[in-house]
Amino acid sequence: MAQLSTIEFLKQLTLFQDLNSQELARVEEIMIARFVPRKTTIFTEGSEKEAVYFIREGIVKTYKTDADGHEQIVSILKNNDMFPHTGLFNQRPYPATAEAIVDTRLLAIPVHMFEPLMLSTPSIALKMMRVMGDIIRELQEKLQMLTGQDAKHRVLSFLLKLAEQHGKQEGGRITIELPMTHQEFASTVGTTRETINRLLNQLVKADILQVDRSRIVIVDPQALRERMDQK
Repeated sequence: MAQLSTIEFLKQLTLFQDLNSQELARVEEIMIARFVPRKTTIFTEGSEKEAVYFIREGIVKTYKTDADGHEQIVSILKNNDMFPHTGLFNQRPYPATAEAIVDTRLLAIPVHMFEPLMLSTPSIALKMMRVMGDIIRELQEKLQMLTGQDAKHRVLSFLLKLAEQHGKQEGGRITIELPMTHQEFASTVGTTRETINRLLNQLVKADILQVDRSRIVIVDPQALRERMDQK
């Protein structure tokens, strides 16, 4: 399948959905294509913000590191996602580290080039800030949902989210191609690796999941949803 042109790709992104053709062309002029091999760091937490990124193809994780050096995964990002979320509208350093989980193709907007664009074309800034408000509100709702759940339901919620965002339907099964360790899974949902091992093993024994180092297969999606509804 032929890759979309940059303009066609931009039209798919929520952030640019209100821009007209001329405005999209102005954004395209300052975008830079990047290829990032798997397991490569894109930027580190606390470093000076140089650009904001959009995923054309691939998977990226963002994570924070605590005082003991432990990772706390903030998000798993897929095609069309932007990161960091508020990067274009402030000068703060990168709030987390970003790493490509698989070979990844990005489009980057250098921050120092975006500011002159906003000043010369205020309509772009106004339209994008309107959309950013909706994106931030959606992220806040997801955070409230996760913090109000116990570990079991956080795991189930995350599996269903992975299925929605990264899954491929194959008959009655959903295959999630995601090379993610149990420790990374635990860091994402805010629990321990031992808890993840126990909960995933329960789902495997119940013939709901199949798990290996590079993929998760949801054998029975309906049973997974029913467990989510259980108190």
